[in-house]
Amino acid sequence: MSVGPSMIDLFAGCGGMTVGFADQGFTSKLAVEWNLFAAATYAANFGEEHTKWGDIAEVSDGEIPDVDVIIGGPPCQGFSNLGSKDVDDPRNQLWKQYMRFVQVAKPQVFVLENVSRFRNSSEFQLLLNEADHGMIKDYELTHGVLLAADYGVAQRRPRTIVIGSRVGRIDLPTPTHAKVPTGGLLPWETVRSRIDGLPAKPDSVEMPKSSVPVFGQSVSGRFKGMDLHFGRTPRQLSLDRYKHVPPGGGRFDVPRHLLPRCWREKPTGTTDVMGRMIWDAPSLTIRTEFYKPEKGQYLHPQWEPDESKQVNRVITHYEAALLQDFPRDFEWCGSKVEIARQIGNAVPAGLAKAIARHIKPYLS
Repeated sequence: MSVGPSMIDLFAGCGGMTVGFADQGFTSKLAVEWNLFAAATYAANFGEEHTKWGDIAEVSDGEIPDVDVIIGGPPCQGFSNLGSKDVDDPRNQLWKQYMRFVQVAKPQVFVLENVSRFRNSSEFQLLLNEADHGMIKDYELTHGVLLAADYGVAQRRPRTIVIGSRVGRIDLPTPTHAKVPTGGLLPWETVRSRIDGLPAKPDSVEMPKSSVPVFGQSVSGRFKGMDLHFGRTPRQLSLDRYKHVPPGGGRFDVPRHLLPRCWREKPTGTTDVMGRMIWDAPSLTIRTEFYKPEKGQYLHPQWEPDESKQVNRVITHYEAALLQDFPRDFEWCGSKVEIARQIGNAVPAGLAKAIARHIKPYLS
């Protein structure tokens, strides 16, 4: 039996990128994640023995195995549109640790992902300089912003992808899907294709009570599938707002007298807040606070003028995970808020799978 390519997963989170690479036969020899709950989720799905919970800077060179591929996304809050945009944010320096692993492990290929704005940052320019005459000068880089929906993910999520190769140039994967498909492309996947058929009214507003030992700690978990299909208890004012929002609509559909003062006084911008998804289109980006309708287009897509045919709630954690292309039996550890953060921070598994499928033929 042949063994697939080996890899290291850095800033692994809960393992969204690993889901896609594992699907294509890659085997992780080391995963590093500093957040206990994300690391616990990773360990629950891929094994604790090769998962290191802790600071990446504390992993010594001697602990870094030789592998075929390194994948990962250094934390991106410093570049994010929602972040501080502070170029001196220490989180923006963590990509240098990524480069250290590349230098030591000498993979044939590395894949670095980040938010779309990363390509316009000073840190990205330093990355290009390292490839020109520094730590990764043996690697040829290709880079661009890929839209997850173009690769079979039911989500319009843009990500910067950098592929570094020392086995010849590897271009970015070409899209397999399109909003208006031509030339053999498939149509975009839709919200319906991921969450249709799940109960419109969740049975509970809580997850089951359970805990598991991991890394010598006790964490809440493991939860999977319908454990994450829990609802919330919105105020009547919120429900009164939701019922006015049609698919693709948002705060501008809510009558003025129901709007909070901050929205009444801001007649432009932030168009997707209090938004409702569309059944037959991809979702917008699933962020870490998808359970708050004031943060984006997170209302359930079911809506008709007849109020009895409306589902007036935000998507559940389970629905968000499915829109991120996590398997239905994926297991989760942590609190509601921690699991939401893991889901929103993850690379959509379908995008990772497309990248893994694309680079695999280049590996010797």
